[in-house]
Amino acid sequence: MTVTRQGSRFFHAAMGSTARLIFVIVMAVFIVGPLVWLGINAFSAKWLYPNFLPTEWTLSWWNQVIADANLLPSIRLSLIISPVVTVVSMIICLPAAYAFARMDFPGRRFLLIAIFATNAFPRFGLFIAMASLFYSLNLMGTFLGIVIVQLIGTIVFMTWIPAAAFAAIPRNLEEAARDAGAGPFRIFATITFPLAAPGILVAVILSFLAAFDEAQGTFLVGAPDFITMPTEMYSLIGHYPGQVSAVFSILLAIPSVLLLFTVRKHVMSGAVADGFQLR
Repeated sequence: MTVTRQGSRFFHAAMGSTARLIFVIVMAVFIVGPLVWLGINAFSAKWLYPNFLPTEWTLSWWNQVIADANLLPSIRLSLIISPVVTVVSMIICLPAAYAFARMDFPGRRFLLIAIFATNAFPRFGLFIAMASLFYSLNLMGTFLGIVIVQLIGTIVFMTWIPAAAFAAIPRNLEEAARDAGAGPFRIFATITFPLAAPGILVAVILSFLAAFDEAQGTFLVGAPDFITMPTEMYSLIGHYPGQVSAVFSILLAIPSVLLLFTVRKHVMSGAVADGFQLR
């Protein structure tokens, strides 16, 4: 009987390990696989089925993208608009995040869910509705119109994550500083903000990336006068071979990888997940 039970436990443990291994392999194929394909395709000159790898390699696709006259202007415009959107998002959302974390007011939970809902559904329908409003306000084809459109994708990051960071700060630290004679501004500047800074940094980076990568709304509102890097990719996809799109995708992903690598410690520590624990 003892041998049978040990064999059963060993069998279940082996099945569990096998299932986890299969899950890891499947996730690697679906997540890492497209990235590997993208990297190989950017250097392939001839890659036909059933060959596992390209039979010819080339750098001509990179030269073609770099030679594109619209590439540098689109990168420059993206690097101008994205910081502006991020700063505006900070000005609007950080006070709201503090209020959500520290105040109890009517409709608080409804507003939190409403903010999250902006990213829970496809936004293209929202962009169409906004376009009709922008036409009446003369915001189509304007810098301000693009900022407003890109701002939508940053609200959830700049509100939920800092709100969780503010809520996690022990109140007794602020009360001790208050008892020592510190005023509200000094308490916020020396205690509250430094402790919440890692979460705010993650929110800033994710908001910047959301604005930098936004394409649909920017194309709808800004084209043809304002062409950012993601919207420039649309024209490359439509008029050039797939290898050119692969090169441009890699270039577009470089800022995301570098910035996420910068804040990886705070992301891995759960700063993003903490935003979904607000009550």
